Amino acid sequence: MTYRRNHIGFSQRVRLEWLEQTANLVLAGNDKAAINDALQELLKDKVSIGGQAKGCNRNKIISIMRKIWVTTPEDLIPLRNDGLAFLSTQYSVLSPHNLRLAIHWGMVMAVYPFWSCVATQTGRLLRLQGSAAAAHVQRRVREQYGERETVSRAARRVLRSYLDWGVLQESGAKGIYSAGTTLAVEDSRLIAWLAEASLHARASCSAPLKDLIDSPSLFPFRIKPVHAESLVAASSRLDLLRHGLDDELLMLRKQTTKPQR
Repeated sequence: MTYRRNHIGFSQRVRLEWLEQTANLVLAGNDKAAINDALQELLKDKVSIGGQAKGCNRNKIISIMRKIWVTTPEDLIPLRNDGLAFLSTQYSVLSPHNLRLAIHWGMVMAVYPFWSCVATQTGRLLRLQGSAAAAHVQRRVREQYGERETVSRAARRVLRSYLDWGVLQESGAKGIYSAGTTLAVEDSRLIAWLAEASLHARASCSAPLKDLIDSPSLFPFRIKPVHAESLVAASSRLDLLRHGLDDELLMLRKQTTKPQR
């Protein structure tokens, strides 16, 4: 987990519909080879057109998407499986598009904490001034990941992904973004799932409940205030530590058995 939080990993512009296709291939029971072939076919006319090199952007994007939904890190398999369950059932609380956005956001955040870092800086700027300048986001992300061009380039591509997903929009001024789609999330099961995803992106794997629910890393969502007990009841992988009447710490519960893929 420490490696994930110190590693950029997510360095490409990835559209939501490509992740949706990846999850759908998993839900249909395809094996890794079949999924890879299908994603190559999906992207062959969209990214690195005519390119076959191992390090081309198309292969990098496919690698990112496979790690999220196919070759998921072992400690995230239960989260992944529950995410797939959300996607495969009729879930009337959110529209299909909004549900997919929430689930894919949570999975990317858990597998690639860099995405969460960029979201945190973006969300803070949106709250402070109603807009987010790409240059300001990149500077703040570099403070955490190092003064490297690779960090700035990856942050730019994550921001472009936010635009593609509709959670940011162009403001009219170059490099300045305003908030896009904001989704209301009121179901305790989905809130618990997003909370778990968010905790996986944190070094401590724990956070005060209010900080977790109001986190700027979840800026595309308006999450209904909930009691910590309802989240723990909704997910066996969450635990609660209470220091006082108003001091509630939500944390990941240690897994005692090996998760099933």
